[in-house]
Amino acid sequence: MRRHIKNNVSWVGKIDWELETFHGDDYSINNGSSQNAYLVEEEKTVLIDTVWTPHSTEFVENLKKEINLKKIDYVIANHGECDHSGSLPALMAEIPNTPIYCTAQCVKSLEGQYGKRGWNFHTVKTGDTLEIGNGKKLIFIEMKMLHWPDSMATYMTGDNILFSNDAFGQHYAVDELFNDKANQCLLYREAIKYFTNILNPFANLITKKIDELLALNLPIEIIAPSHGAIWREDPLQIVRQYAVWANAYQEDQITVVYDTMWEGTAKIAHAIAEEVKRQSPSTVVKVFNIAKSDKDDIMTEVFRSRAIAVGSPTVSNSILSSVAGWLEFLKQLKFKNKRAAAFGCYGWSGESVKVLQERLRDAGFEVIDDNIRSFWNPTDETLAAVPELVGNLLGGKADDSVEETAVSPLRKWKCGPCGYIYDPAVGDPDSGIAPGTPFEQLPDDWSCPTCGVSKDLFSPID
Repeated sequence: MRRHIKNNVSWVGKIDWELETFHGDDYSINNGSSQNAYLVEEEKTVLIDTVWTPHSTEFVENLKKEINLKKIDYVIANHGECDHSGSLPALMAEIPNTPIYCTAQCVKSLEGQYGKRGWNFHTVKTGDTLEIGNGKKLIFIEMKMLHWPDSMATYMTGDNILFSNDAFGQHYAVDELFNDKANQCLLYREAIKYFTNILNPFANLITKKIDELLALNLPIEIIAPSHGAIWREDPLQIVRQYAVWANAYQEDQITVVYDTMWEGTAKIAHAIAEEVKRQSPSTVVKVFNIAKSDKDDIMTEVFRSRAIAVGSPTVSNSILSSVAGWLEFLKQLKFKNKRAAAFGCYGWSGESVKVLQERLRDAGFEVIDDNIRSFWNPTDETLAAVPELVGNLLGGKADDSVEETAVSPLRKWKCGPCGYIYDPAVGDPDSGIAPGTPFEQLPDDWSCPTCGVSKDLFSPID
């Protein structure tokens, strides 16, 4: 079980070759994954995180083969989600009084999942330290909303290791553990997929957290995440890449996504793709049928794209359920600085294009006026509108029908990371904010009651 990382630090996690889905069945796993836990054996012995619940018995039994569990002085819980904490109940049954160091939010998460078991919690915040002997210590760094309110990272001095939890990871099984031993194409592919589908909703927080992390001036020789490869060769390469990805990332790519009933919408999709290649040969073009392709892989390509075209036939005055569900996921990921166009066929009422345009605007896309709306199968006359649509999608005019509106002092504001809504009529009594207090008058140090982020991550809502 034990795999050497550096000096007195070992990996004691689980390589999960058979894993096919994650977060229930919501995230697709194509190349296995890992749950990374770490054992630090200085004058004090520290276990950093555990593994997922299905492997808890295996984890504890394997750990017993490596160390007398009663020698563990501290347990660090960087995050309460069960893929990190799932073995804690079995472990703590063996060593019930061992201190667990985590954030206050993590205590709530652990007790919410496993009940109040009387565990010996020690709550920490950014800058708190824990001496572990031999001149080394652990420094705790809160990582709120990356990607949960309770998340934190742990830095080990001396060996200069950042145990980064969910940040900088991938769902990728690397038996050799380290990034320099991994297939570099797969490593990059899984890293960008992980960022897109799990972390991109919090991109603005990532930029701030990277700045905060670098401002600590901590030398980092290894970044040890909770999933996938451990970064030891140029470990800051993934930090630099996150900084690029978090800044409204795009490449010269157009992605066309659609679903179809009787192939008419499919014909339009492929006509758009062919026209993109004709007008802009250097632009990468990708086409996906939503019902037949993995949604996480599609979203990764959307993340890479500067613009997308989305199509659906009209069904019951709306759009296909496959496209509707996909658009809801698109909205959750909060992509920025991307354009979009809509297209589709209809047999009688023909509302799908309008619905698509509304949903795309709601997802934060800059929607162009041009669209393709075809009665049954597209004719040459219908497809004659494709060149102008593609030209505008590539960089022409955008829909300017939505005008900026003034922000009312009593308007509600929504937390970007977690969705909490501040209602001035209600205020925030638990934080001493009286009903009737406009958002603009909240103190500068006021933070979201749910996830703890600052005011500047809120947006006004209708």
